Amino acid sequence: MEKHEDMLVALRQIIRAIDLHSRQLSKESGLTGPQLLLLQAISEHGDITMRKLAQATHMSQATATTIIDRLEQKLLVRRERSQTDKRKVYAVLTDEGKDKLKTAPRPLQESFIQRFQGLDEWEQNLLLSSVQRISSMMNANDLDVAPLLQVGSLLHE
Repeated sequence: MEKHEDMLVALRQIIRAIDLHSRQLSKESGLTGPQLLLLQAISEHGDITMRKLAQATHMSQATATTIIDRLEQKLLVRRERSQTDKRKVYAVLTDEGKDKLKTAPRPLQESFIQRFQGLDEWEQNLLLSSVQRISSMMNANDLDVAPLLQVGSLLHE
């Protein structure tokens, strides 16, 4: 096999691993990766405004709001208006949301991050540079995406 074919196979393996994990997450928890990411962010930050939630998860506010709508329909999150500033609305985990978060599988990026951070700094830099170059070669380096290993559009979450 030629080197470019080896590269394409490796890229396809990465995409397939992400897809399989996304399906497993959905099957086991009924959640998508972005939904789990938002639940985790709310849990970590406590009651949080939509704007700050979007910033914390590197999503657009519109995308985060759409996903929160779905989590609210599942009774995992509720919105509460601020008592001091009626313009602010906070996302709050329900008891069901807290329970779901406790039993949900860990996102794929968590194990990746742990392994990546275990590498020497020179190897982290080498891998980052290589993957950024691949992203550029695929005309993807200007796409605005969350640091989330997920297949598909966040808007359909």
